[in-house]
Amino acid sequence: MASTEREEEARAKMEKALEALRHEFGAIRTGRASVSLLDMVDVEVYGTKMKVNQLATVTAPEPRLLMVTPWDKGQIGVIEKAIIASPLELTPSNDGKAIRIPIPQPTEERRKELVKMVKKLAEESRVSIRNARRHAIEAVKKAQKAGDVPEDDAHREQERLQELTDQYIEKVDEALKHKEEEIMEV
Repeated sequence: MASTEREEEARAKMEKALEALRHEFGAIRTGRASVSLLDMVDVEVYGTKMKVNQLATVTAPEPRLLMVTPWDKGQIGVIEKAIIASPLELTPSNDGKAIRIPIPQPTEERRKELVKMVKKLAEESRVSIRNARRHAIEAVKKAQKAGDVPEDDAHREQERLQELTDQYIEKVDEALKHKEEEIMEV
């Protein structure tokens, strides 16, 4: 049976929750250079706030080094200050042309903190997914009460919503497992 509009809406919300989680995970420093690490850094330039990747090319030429090459060399100092002011606890250095950011190896204690943080983010994502399921099931029940959906169809749709929820929870668990391994490897 084809999926209903309620199921498609629930799927879209669950996908959005999963994408948000992946984005959050990308911004967590694991001791390995990742260009997405600077995605959360805002730089005040041209009278507005912009992301680093909107002002420069960000590359990871080595496993423990990020390189930021601004398109407008006059903005190099502003970008460097924004990176220093960010909560990432990084110490960049610039040579007038590019900013080099060494990525230090996190301590064992810091890694454990990061694992707790990613577990919390994963749980928030699971809650969002379950909320999408709950809203869709409420809509199914409402449609059934109104006589728009027969009882058997409503029951089948609720089962499909549960299966969809289980699939997305499994994807969250896989992303969490991968991120935990990435954080804990030395």
